[in-house]
Amino acid sequence: MASRADNLASNLNLANFSKATELKNRIWFTVGALIVFRFLSFVPLPGVNPLILQDLYAQTRGGILDIFNTFSGGSLERMSLIALGVMPYITASIVVQLAASLHPSLMALKKEGESGRKKLNQYTRYGAVFLTVIQGWFVASGLEAYGAQSGLQAVVNPGYMFRIGAVISLVGGTMFLLWLGEQITSRGIGNGVSLIIMAGIVAQFPTFTANLFEGGRSGSISAFTIVALVLMIVGLILVISFMERAQRRLLIQYPKRASQRGMMQADRSHLPLKLNTSGVIPPIFASSLLLLPLTITQFAGNSVDPESTMGGIVVTMNQYLQHGQPMYMALYAAGIIFFTFFYTAVVFNPEETAENLKKNGGFIPGIRPGKNTANYLDYVLTRITVIGAIYLTVVCVAPEFLLAETGVRLFFGGTSLLIVVNVTVDTITQIQSHLLAHQYGDLIKKAKLKGRLR
Repeated sequence: MASRADNLASNLNLANFSKATELKNRIWFTVGALIVFRFLSFVPLPGVNPLILQDLYAQTRGGILDIFNTFSGGSLERMSLIALGVMPYITASIVVQLAASLHPSLMALKKEGESGRKKLNQYTRYGAVFLTVIQGWFVASGLEAYGAQSGLQAVVNPGYMFRIGAVISLVGGTMFLLWLGEQITSRGIGNGVSLIIMAGIVAQFPTFTANLFEGGRSGSISAFTIVALVLMIVGLILVISFMERAQRRLLIQYPKRASQRGMMQADRSHLPLKLNTSGVIPPIFASSLLLLPLTITQFAGNSVDPESTMGGIVVTMNQYLQHGQPMYMALYAAGIIFFTFFYTAVVFNPEETAENLKKNGGFIPGIRPGKNTANYLDYVLTRITVIGAIYLTVVCVAPEFLLAETGVRLFFGGTSLLIVVNVTVDTITQIQSHLLAHQYGDLIKKAKLKGRLR
């Protein structure tokens, strides 16, 4: 059922877009900021040989580095100043959000409103700096060690000076991206950090398209496979667009109140429960946990003895956790389902929601306020989360299954496609809001409203 805002947005006159000067300036600022982001992704770290680095990265494909490289727009593959992208900030944000839902002091800080939100954002930035330092040090150390084992020296002058310089450069690059994202949010259109992630994912689309059609021309990829890929991408986009806007709207009734004319009027509202409350967090967690052992064993290289017991376990784990293997897809689906329920339980508290409704005098018709309302909310949320978990599992496992069947290397996964569609929908919604505000401004100007002369 479409809301009033959706109906009003569908009737917007896009001819007024050319007249909305502020909106055009915001869009141009956003485009310019994203261009700066793409330029930075080609600036390498000092002391790194980019040509040898490409050969090293090609040997570690299939691990968790592929996820980070996708989200950073290929910056990790080129080991640029923004090789870590905004992933440390995303990780810190998830940790702070989880802690704010579990720790009493942070939970109280979360309820303080704007001041509490600013404090939590400050903690998130500190966490992002800490994670960037740790990840940057391990990236620099691993690059030296792995290059030495492979006989390819990607670092010109290995040592502590290179590691310290790499950490400083990576911290500066990540912090600049966070600042750029905040500027997009305040002076541009859409959420800045989300747009940066989406730009990194979309930037690999031309390369994927060129490789796909080149494979069709050379005969390595059949025409049927190309058509199936295109149809799958279009189908997944339609499914994601529909499911991400799907929600269960619970009717909330408020007591009758006296209106200006002396009549008693009962207020009604709706409590929207999204079908996918957890967003894109479950696929990120599930894929990261599964690909972490594979990445560690890849970086271990020749140091693992396949004849030993531990070496045999590592080799077997490498075989069964490869992309497209039945074990990998089964564990991936199980991880998505588990984290969907876990993260939904963390971000939505039925007891707190029921208590807020009770304080404001609201109630669900036929359900007593308090504990019964909390139980009913938990009952409804559990059942719609089942549908949401199935939806996320299908969207994320379908590309993996197609990869296993065709052997085509996709530039995206289910997580990447979820991010692209969600960010696009949110950005279009904000553009519609700006156009709507502009139309209201034109109506007010045409009405020539003036105060009463006395």
